[in-house]
Amino acid sequence: MSAIESVLKESRVFQPSDDFVNNANISSDAYNALCNKANEDYEGFWADAAMENLTWKKPFTQVLDESNAPFYKWFADGELNASYNCIDRHLIDKANKTAIIYEKDDGDSEHITYQQLHDRVCQFANGLKSLGVRKGDRVVIYMPMTAEAVIAMQACARIGAIHSVVFGGFSSGAVRDRIKDAEAKIIITANESVRGGKFTPLKSTVDEALSHGDCDSVEKVIVLKRTDSDTPWNESHDIWWHDVIQGQASQCEPEWMNAEDPLFILYTSGSTGKPKGVQHSTGGYLLGGILSMRWVFDYKSSDVFWCTADVGWITGHTFICYAPLAVGATQIVFEGVPTYPDASRFWQMIEKHKVTTFYTAPTAIRSLIKLGPDLPGKFDLSSLRLLGSVGEPINPEAWMWYYETVGQGRCPIVDTWWQTETGAHMIAPIPGAFPIKPGSCTLPLPGIMADIVDESGASVEQGKGGSLVIKRPFPSLLRTIWRDDARFASTYFPDELGGKMYLAGDSAYRDEQGYIWIMGRIDDVLNVSGHRLGTMEIESALVANPLVAEAAVVGKPHDVKGEAVVAFVVLKGNRPEGDEAQKVAAELKSWVAHEIGKIAQPDDIRFGENLPKTRSGKIMRRLLRTLAKGETVTQDISTLENPHVMEQLSESV
Repeated sequence: MSAIESVLKESRVFQPSDDFVNNANISSDAYNALCNKANEDYEGFWADAAMENLTWKKPFTQVLDESNAPFYKWFADGELNASYNCIDRHLIDKANKTAIIYEKDDGDSEHITYQQLHDRVCQFANGLKSLGVRKGDRVVIYMPMTAEAVIAMQACARIGAIHSVVFGGFSSGAVRDRIKDAEAKIIITANESVRGGKFTPLKSTVDEALSHGDCDSVEKVIVLKRTDSDTPWNESHDIWWHDVIQGQASQCEPEWMNAEDPLFILYTSGSTGKPKGVQHSTGGYLLGGILSMRWVFDYKSSDVFWCTADVGWITGHTFICYAPLAVGATQIVFEGVPTYPDASRFWQMIEKHKVTTFYTAPTAIRSLIKLGPDLPGKFDLSSLRLLGSVGEPINPEAWMWYYETVGQGRCPIVDTWWQTETGAHMIAPIPGAFPIKPGSCTLPLPGIMADIVDESGASVEQGKGGSLVIKRPFPSLLRTIWRDDARFASTYFPDELGGKMYLAGDSAYRDEQGYIWIMGRIDDVLNVSGHRLGTMEIESALVANPLVAEAAVVGKPHDVKGEAVVAFVVLKGNRPEGDEAQKVAAELKSWVAHEIGKIAQPDDIRFGENLPKTRSGKIMRRLLRTLAKGETVTQDISTLENPHVMEQLSESV
């Protein structure tokens, strides 16, 4: 059954409870009023939101500048500081409120109040300044999921340094590429990360990244002593975190930033080999996160919010480092994994910390179903009032388990669609405003002018699929790709759509009630466990192996990860078979894990004497996708230059 056929058959609708509706931040009438206001006075709508939700050092007078489309500017003459908005403004009435509950891998917990967070951020910010870090300098953060990761990000924001967080599971090559592209002045890391009882040497990975001699911009490497293990050391540039903060004051005046000044760069995979440095602004990005907390997560001051993401991804940026703190929430920062010491870890933590809002990925949900579908029932989850899903579309049956078993039939599920590039939620249920459907991200948020269009940019009829676009600029949208304006414009605002319409890169479908269903990517980007991976990036890594002559990578559906990586490989020598094929496949998997990270490691490698190509030399990827899924090839292959390879490539090693 195709994805659209599945959607057409999904007819279940779930209403929020009367109790939830009566206490919700946004009612159905309020949602309609906000949408009407945005339609009638678009700039006024966003100006009011920015004034009501952000604290400005210098209020803005200009709302939207479209004079250099698609390089839009929001609140461009206003000044503020992200760290001040996340911490300082709460000290009047929330100084002793817990800001972060840091749960370590071994189960120990540390409660950090807003006052303590302020003091620690200021000390580290002063430490960075003592090392010569100034406004506009780039700082690469390659950290485990610790409270210090958030402190490092907030400290950068406080002094106007642009942080670029690299996921702690990435390889030295990926770290090096990001250091080089950002021209980072400082790297912040830890000697090791601790996840699931396993220790991973992050500092050694940074050393390897720097060993190539082409990261000349780096002046210092700050190392958090997370474990007592021996740590390789370079006296010329290494410095311990505890030495950086030694003797530093717990007050640090914020650097007041223009609303359009960059807050961070976050690299995301593209359909070409080079990752894109998504550049977000200070004012617009922060506003998007705050509105997502208030509207979609229905934030209440009594909430205990838990987003299970890593700060190496956009979800961890927005819904760990910035948005929960910006609204004054208490949140959990979790170092470990959901299956350690056993598969009940998530449910134990919800009971232990009285979590009210739980936000995780469909991959995690599916894996937890497999590991223990009845486990949630053994714990007191009565504190939960709202559940969230992020990273990829959630299949309806996983949605139902999440709703009935975890939420016990009383917690609305907010299935959120957004991207690294959008910075905040775009299409998501407002839980007290309208019913929800399993597998649908429902309706656009107020002020988000989303549509589904055909190849010419014309809106498609209801009931038909097309490309998801957003027709008007919005504050939290990325401003550009770091130092590559041309790539930004061609990737997100293509000329064929008029050059002013944001192309999301996802295909979508709108049902009879106007609800939107995401069908998947329209480009060569895979969504593995909610992480976007460029096929070209993986192919480039494979071809860099001395054994490989050519490679093509596609995705196939996977019960847990959503999509699995399938690699079709042509070796420089003969096509291997039997034990030899298994040996080479294992070697290539390890190679990709080393070059990019384990997340990109192919699940399935297939060898052929060649790849299926037309007589003009074009690789027929649609045929490879069919083979990867294990389906029968029904397409005409008579035009292929080498149809005999299809049989070879249908065999998994």
